[in-house]
Amino acid sequence: MSTTRAQRNTAEPHEDTGAFAWLRALGPRGRHAFGGAFGGYALDSYDYFTLPLGMVAISAYFSLDNGQTGLLTTVTLVVSAVGGALAGILADRIGRVKALMITVITYAVFTVACGFAPNYETLLVFRALQGLGFGGEWAVGAILVAEYASAKHRGRTLGAVQSAWAAGWGLAVVVYTLVFQFLDDDIAWRVMFWTGALPALLVVYVRRNVSDAPAAAARRAASAERGSFTAIFKKDLLRTTLFATLLSTGVQGGYYTLATWVPTYLKTERGLTVVGTGGYLAFLISGAFIGYLTGGYLTDRLGRKKNITLFAVLSAFGALAYTNIPTGANGLLLVLGFPLGFCMSAIFSGFGSFLSELYPTAVRGTGQGFTYNCGRAAGAFLPTLVGFLSDSWGVGGALVLGAFGYGLAVVALLGLPETRGRELL
Repeated sequence: MSTTRAQRNTAEPHEDTGAFAWLRALGPRGRHAFGGAFGGYALDSYDYFTLPLGMVAISAYFSLDNGQTGLLTTVTLVVSAVGGALAGILADRIGRVKALMITVITYAVFTVACGFAPNYETLLVFRALQGLGFGGEWAVGAILVAEYASAKHRGRTLGAVQSAWAAGWGLAVVVYTLVFQFLDDDIAWRVMFWTGALPALLVVYVRRNVSDAPAAAARRAASAERGSFTAIFKKDLLRTTLFATLLSTGVQGGYYTLATWVPTYLKTERGLTVVGTGGYLAFLISGAFIGYLTGGYLTDRLGRKKNITLFAVLSAFGALAYTNIPTGANGLLLVLGFPLGFCMSAIFSGFGSFLSELYPTAVRGTGQGFTYNCGRAAGAFLPTLVGFLSDSWGVGGALVLGAFGYGLAVVALLGLPETRGRELL
């Protein structure tokens, strides 16, 4: 009996393999960081989608053509490149948590300001300024959580953070459906923007409960190059920066093309009502939420590059299928919304871990902030191109440009290493 007891005492501790092992592995401080990053990204998504969902009403109110309407999205995403780069540098210099709070406050203030815009030009300026905060939040929040997560669970953990985008998108659709049902379109789109004040509550939580990962903060403080923009273009990181930017351009060009124009496509070319559009988007968003979680799991099992390649190909085919459904087959449109949302979101699940693993701690914020958001800005020209081409091709026809973006992403992966299992240094 004593021998048996001795064997039990010397046995290795039982490995946690439960469904939420990734969350338990973060520890108390890491879980607070996860909550802050998840909430910040959800509300970032909510504030972003106030524009696409109100686009038809805004276009009618200011008498805009499709090109001008598409420019509202493009300017948001282009300026987000500046915001992302600045937030990344701030995250490396003043810390992840402080930078996170700055980005959340920025996008909340200017989303509310959009609701007071007296004309198109003012709305364009406010939307551009909203992009400064919008661009920085994801990179900062993802790095904050990545530095708490273990190499084994990092893909799943960052995939869960990414799923917050679908949660915020879903909340925006619910609010959109209610607001546009009970208010006239001329005031409803303004109310949508005013609800963008919600993130102010999150800042209080982050300030009280969230702190940087101690080990990463110590490494960052000890480096003389922290927050150096030129460092990510030096010889040892130049290739990584160029190909990571190209990857982000392709994935986000495809994604934002569909996310921006699908609501308009459903209303103008498929003839759906506000409630009908909300119902169809519910399938798309449900697929997106599950896709984020599934993609996070697969990026740990298959590897970062294989996960992105798989879902880039599936997203391209899904976009082509979704926009070529015959008129009258709206039931099929409903069914295909789920796999389309699933695939175009699962591809993002590996981004947080992949980009974090490509850069050392001292310039991780700068590298991730620049590549992700510069790619977002470059990819943003696809939604504008859809707007201009839609006059001759129709919105559905022009949406096939999204497939081109996903093809570009697959090509970019050829220049990047696989990072699964890599420790953050």
